[in-house]
Amino acid sequence: MAKVQAAPAGAVYTREQLLTWYRQMLAVRRMEEKAAQLYTQQKIRGFLHLYIGQEAVGVGIEAAIRPEDYVITGYREHGNAYLRGIPMRQIIAELMGKETGCSRGKGGSMHMFSKEKRFLGGHGIVGGQIGLGTGVAFAIQYQGQDLISVTLFGDGAVRQGILHECFNMAMLWKLPVVYVCENNQYAMGTAVSRSSNVTELYRLACAYDMPSERVDGMDVLAVYEAMQKAAHHARSGKGPYFLEMLT
Repeated sequence: MAKVQAAPAGAVYTREQLLTWYRQMLAVRRMEEKAAQLYTQQKIRGFLHLYIGQEAVGVGIEAAIRPEDYVITGYREHGNAYLRGIPMRQIIAELMGKETGCSRGKGGSMHMFSKEKRFLGGHGIVGGQIGLGTGVAFAIQYQGQDLISVTLFGDGAVRQGILHECFNMAMLWKLPVVYVCENNQYAMGTAVSRSSNVTELYRLACAYDMPSERVDGMDVLAVYEAMQKAAHHARSGKGPYFLEMLT
């Protein structure tokens, strides 16, 4: 069993930092609970993939990167959209299909977007965002920008071929991308152990000589520390980094 990275014992945080992160996690939780209620009332139609239980991952990541960095994720995106700076009112409006939503009511739960906040979605195709996030990293490198692409996906996406193609390409070209697997241990109703011979998913990066870590995704401090390290690595021209966030 791999050692799950926790926050360093000697790490020091201010009271204001800790309160801010707590408030952000609580805000995401309350937003998602309200979305679930609206869904039960049939005021939200279609699919609704909630971020409940993964709030620490989103908050820790955002605290460790810059507002001008790019974030792209899968269909469990409401929390990431809010933490990127999209107003909660616009997110709920989008879920309800209203024109006042962040995607004018046309994206719904899985396709939120904000060019201004550098939030590139929200993708309904499992693993589809991995190729896009890698492409964003290539564009950053090509244009000589001091930015990174943060590409998030679930444990169900690691069985997609595009992940391995992108891992190889990103390492070959040393692209400024941090890959984050939010491993909630189930792809819909299928446990990781039933669909992957390698259950310690961070080890998949070893085949490409990509640095990787397994992190306690329930600990916002551990997420923050790991993401700081990964972001610095990618931003300094050393290439991609893979974090498996266990929730």
